[in-house]
Amino acid sequence: MPIVKLSSKGQLIIPASLRAAHHWQEGAEFLVEEVPEGLLLRPRKPFSTTRVSDGLACVGYTGPAKTIDEMDPSSSAMTGSSSRTPRDRSRYQCPGALPHQ
Repeated sequence: MPIVKLSSKGQLIIPASLRAAHHWQEGAEFLVEEVPEGLLLRPRKPFSTTRVSDGLACVGYTGPAKTIDEMDPSSSAMTGSSSRTPRDRSRYQCPGALPHQ
């Protein structure tokens, strides 16, 4: 079991072998928990634990299912109501450019 010393600034240096074994990089954050045996360091997770129901609760829509046209009115332009096709890019050509083939 490795032994570490507390510095005058209150810092502990975790031995390199332990840092490598746990994949801890510089700047890693730890939660300090007081337990009967002393202190317990736990690596802080980047995000708090969530449940699927937590994410679904933010959706909030409980009505009937909507069609694509109801959700995105611009999608009706793709169904032929316009003479311009999605691949028609002639309006983006620079002056003097070769004709679009």
